[in-house]
Amino acid sequence: MQSDDKPINGQPNPSFLDLLNQTPLPPDTDLNKDHGTTRLAQLRAGWNASWEQGGFLHGRWEELRQAPQAGWHFMANWIKALLILTGLCAVIILLDTAGDIFDATLNRLADTAPATQTGTSAASELWGVVDHPIRSYIAQHTAGLAVSSSAVYTFWQLVGWFGLIGGFIGSTGARITWTCWGAGSVLAVWSAAPADGRTVATGIAVLAWTIASTLALRGLSLRPVVNNFLPPAPAFQPQIEIRPEIHIPAPAPAPDDDTPDNVHPLQR
Repeated sequence: MQSDDKPINGQPNPSFLDLLNQTPLPPDTDLNKDHGTTRLAQLRAGWNASWEQGGFLHGRWEELRQAPQAGWHFMANWIKALLILTGLCAVIILLDTAGDIFDATLNRLADTAPATQTGTSAASELWGVVDHPIRSYIAQHTAGLAVSSSAVYTFWQLVGWFGLIGGFIGSTGARITWTCWGAGSVLAVWSAAPADGRTVATGIAVLAWTIASTLALRGLSLRPVVNNFLPPAPAFQPQIEIRPEIHIPAPAPAPDDDTPDNVHPLQR
């Protein structure tokens, strides 16, 4: 068996199975002794060898010990995978617990609220004002298609959830999908709602879409963003030395007595 482990500090890093196969039998091994006892001694010898300098377990322990100082970018990949899996398990457990608590709270509130016809059916009736026209619109316009109206309605719901969740995360494509999905839903409600209540049904659909857009379009602003970035410093900056100096010209020498009057020295 070949080991794919990389050397640590220039030394080979064999795996535990390699050390187990290469570990010689103890010198006091008897051929008539039980095979289980011999195997146990070989396992013990391989275990001790793996904890020595350059062994497999010794290398993993050193990576685990140096992980806090190495940081996320330089720690071993198996430690990163272990941390990610642990975090995902913790998030799943927290979400499951939060869902149970939320469901129990809603049930407790429903039990304490007065059982009136208005209190129990108001939410479902408001949702029906938007949902029923959309169902009717889909059923009317999927008569000649190879897909059923229920499948199209399910796809419509999935697209809405995708736009809502993706827009909340900040995905631009999901926000565009949410905008188109909401506009199409409002048009479907306007087209399939009864003529007498068409305006009210469309208004309720627009308000519901607007309220949900506070989550899907979270952080979106129509103000232009101006980024003033400083220019990067050049890699090589020339050293400029400024030394103030005053130069005074030397005075002209006095003329000799033999120099004629028409000869004058040059002046700078």
